[in-house]
Amino acid sequence: MASVSVLVVDDAPFIRDLIKKALRTHFPGLQIEEAVNGNKARQLLARTSFDLILCDWEMPELSGLELLQWFRAQPGQEKTPFIMVTSRGDRDNVVEAIQAGVSDYVGKPFSNEQLTSKVRKALQRSGKLQQLRARAAAPSGGHAQDSVANLLGARPAAAPQAEPPAPTSAGVAPRSARAQLRVAGQQLPCVIRSLSLRDARLVVRRSEQLPGVFASAVLDLEQAGDPNVARINGYLHTLTALEDRPDCEWVLVTLKFVDQDPAKLEWLSLLIAEGSH
Repeated sequence: MASVSVLVVDDAPFIRDLIKKALRTHFPGLQIEEAVNGNKARQLLARTSFDLILCDWEMPELSGLELLQWFRAQPGQEKTPFIMVTSRGDRDNVVEAIQAGVSDYVGKPFSNEQLTSKVRKALQRSGKLQQLRARAAAPSGGHAQDSVANLLGARPAAAPQAEPPAPTSAGVAPRSARAQLRVAGQQLPCVIRSLSLRDARLVVRRSEQLPGVFASAVLDLEQAGDPNVARINGYLHTLTALEDRPDCEWVLVTLKFVDQDPAKLEWLSLLIAEGSH
């Protein structure tokens, strides 16, 4: 019985690990490949067929939109499900992706339920969900043990290995920057306590559904006089109450960045330089 395969494309290792873990948990038997950017994905797609593509929009070298446009132009790939995983949700971007042939959207930050719901729907439309279930139900020897081993080998904690053991600079607080923290299902206005190329320390008002450590998040950054919005992908590293009482209203959140987009890093560098003067 042929396997059902998916290609995960994102330049952030942490995001790829989150997606792979969710897929392995909810879709046993799904064959998962990954690509670290759009160019690598295009090379892989040129020689291998996949039943589903999950792709980030904002990537260096070749964006998700450019990959989608190239992919739809390939013979026989007009209907293969292509889901864009993106922090871009404004109308113009949505229309542009629809015109290019996108199948569906998953907004960053996303919950496992949001991601797996879109994947399940895409596989069902293409007729692959029943095939995947039949394959998972078939006797497979050591397959169950292999699946557990693969799952344990894709822990989100792998991303912070790039962090050196020595403490880093606390960064600066740009005076002209405005910020909003987005976690699955919530938009949290925040005040920037400090900002560096690696992380942001943000003060947010405590909500009823306070997100947990390791939850994926997006930091929307605006600078006074600049119409552009930088959307920085990351994960919640620490949450600290600002007062020594259980009904504390304000929380200090440390957001570790996972983006490797040179354009975003350059924008961050300029914003940090502005704040240091």
